[in-house]
Amino acid sequence: MMSRLLPFILLCILHLGLSSCNVFGPASDYPTSRRASKPHIEENHEALLREEIAGLAQKHIGTKYRYAGKTPGGFDCSGFVYFVMKENDISLSGYSGAQEKDGRPIKVADARPGDLIFFRRSKGGQVFHVAIVLEKNGSDITLIHSTSNRGVVIDDLASSSYWNSKVMTARDVVSGR
Repeated sequence: MMSRLLPFILLCILHLGLSSCNVFGPASDYPTSRRASKPHIEENHEALLREEIAGLAQKHIGTKYRYAGKTPGGFDCSGFVYFVMKENDISLSGYSGAQEKDGRPIKVADARPGDLIFFRRSKGGQVFHVAIVLEKNGSDITLIHSTSNRGVVIDDLASSSYWNSKVMTARDVVSGR
């Protein structure tokens, strides 16, 4: 029996290394074996975080608008974003113009749930509004945000001529957390 295993053992040692050879037991018994990598764990954590952000944001649908509001007693747009992210241990600036500098820039087309979309009335104008991406389905983006006349609501970006015409930038504030 040993004479039949010896060539296999030598082959494992020479070509694969002991850490990849299963002659002495499962590969998971060896510290250099292939296991779930950290990036995979981080991707799962990030996906869960994005779901938590969307879930918490939706709990506040119908909350009334309040100028400079940052609590469930009333939100303005940046206060709503600030509150939702803070509850998920993501630190952001307090107003939309500064939030546009938080995280990292991404293309609007690449935005995912939890990312932020910023709006301007004109291309060179100041940011006047921010929303959280709630869902992305192909090129369709669903937003959740606090508006001055409707409070916290969900809007489909493509079907809103008002919001769609004012989209300028997007930021990922979730990745790498």
